[in-house]
Amino acid sequence: MVADYSKMEWTANPNFKGGEGVFYNKVFTDGVNKMMQGKLEPGSSIGYHKHEGNCEIIYITEGEGKVLYDDGEEQVKAGFCHYCPEGHSHSLINNSDKDLLFYATVAKQ
Repeated sequence: MVADYSKMEWTANPNFKGGEGVFYNKVFTDGVNKMMQGKLEPGSSIGYHKHEGNCEIIYITEGEGKVLYDDGEEQVKAGFCHYCPEGHSHSLINNSDKDLLFYATVAKQ
């Protein structure tokens, strides 16, 4: 199965999960699992949230930012991959002056 993100439109998600600014995404789902291309403009974030019943893998393709993960903070940039297992919490923040682009998979546990 192939997801062609080049043929999908960006969807704007203001204050996603309580975050700042707008999170843009293109989503492919089979009804259980999700794969998405995401974009955070400078100053935007995905709000801090806990994964219950699923996990998330985020691969950064362009830009840089930071991840709040449980009680810590991790810097991320193009080529980095962040994993948030079931039962853990995280947030993705673009604290740079360029767009932060990534692919993410949210998979049921």
